[in-house]
Amino acid sequence: MRYIIVEIEKLRIIVDEREKKSGIPKLLAAIGVKTEIKTLVIGDYIVAPETVVERKTIADLLSSIFDGRLFDQCSRLTEHYQHPILLVEGNVDEIEELTDNPLIFYGALSTVALEFKIPVIPTPSATHTAKLLVSLSTRKELTKGPFLKKIKKSNNIEKQQLSVLCSLPGVAEKSAIRLLEKFGTPLDVLCAPVTELAKTPGLGEAKAKKIKKMLQNKNKNFKKSGQKTLHES
Repeated sequence: MRYIIVEIEKLRIIVDEREKKSGIPKLLAAIGVKTEIKTLVIGDYIVAPETVVERKTIADLLSSIFDGRLFDQCSRLTEHYQHPILLVEGNVDEIEELTDNPLIFYGALSTVALEFKIPVIPTPSATHTAKLLVSLSTRKELTKGPFLKKIKKSNNIEKQQLSVLCSLPGVAEKSAIRLLEKFGTPLDVLCAPVTELAKTPGLGEAKAKKIKKMLQNKNKNFKKSGQKTLHES
């Protein structure tokens, strides 16, 4: 294997402005990497013309799984870049503290890697994330061309609907499409009884029960008020 030494001062990384609070841009600048702060529509770091990195902490990743953003982001990453990368930063032991079902986390990562074909790279801290970004930006065999692209924000409702359903346990894109074919809208899917969900081709009773359990379980962050609901009156 041949290693190529590149002068740090010649490296260039485009950084999304929302990443400033992570401290990573300062770490990159401290070692001499030229950083440009921009408002990026897709990704957090552009390290080469066709290589973009989406960085997520463990908490960020879980949040994006539950609100349906993750798979929509993955779809747009693969649509606009040849080499998208999902970087997961932090201690994976945090998962146990943030969710009662860690399989949702690993299921989502499996979908990212196997269905979207996006490499998932873990780092333990911001310092190591900065080192990885430097390493990625030194790859000389990557495609040449402009770093920044004109990318319009996605308003595709169908993609957003699929993203919401793909965040459910055991639901890949094909299953999400079948659910929409059967029920019409994501809301109708979420409100459907287990017996009806189970009739969807490729889903079955076991997956239907997992979906309902995830939807109905109270989150540990929920704070019950003193007010009674109509059901409790």
